[in-house]
Amino acid sequence: MLDSEDTELAVIEARLEADDPRFVRAVREGRPRRPREYDRRRAWAGVTAGLVLLGIGVLTAHGMLIAIALVATGAACHLFDPPPRGGRRRS
Repeated sequence: MLDSEDTELAVIEARLEADDPRFVRAVREGRPRRPREYDRRRAWAGVTAGLVLLGIGVLTAHGMLIAIALVATGAACHLFDPPPRGGRRRS
């Protein structure tokens, strides 16, 4: 490879390590893992909690609990789509 390509790869590696050090460490150890932005456990936990609250609200006919559950479930759904990185906006 050319020196310019080596430099570009080093810059990419440094950015990746600053962004997600656990991912870089796992790749170096030979056990790659999914990057942090693909981890959906928090999103699923939030949606599940919201739906449980919704069920309780419906069973008890408590309007405020139903409203809170719907808002919490909607907010948790946003965790499935992580924001773009690098300051670039989607057009």
